[in-house]
Amino acid sequence: MTKKERFKMVYSQGTVDVVQIFLDTETGVNYVFRKVANAGGMTPLLGKDGKPVISPVADI
Repeated sequence: MTKKERFKMVYSQGTVDVVQIFLDTETGVNYVFRKVANAGGMTPLLGKDGKPVISPVADI
């Protein structure tokens, strides 16, 4: 039985100045990861209403 990965990268942009979006396959919450040189950070992706963006996870 193979173990399902919890986080799946759904978007990536850049090589040195990197922006990526990860999907938590258990909760559906999307996270933004930003990396510049040796520094980086991750935070929930928020919509216009200030609430976390949640994607359906049934198909993943």
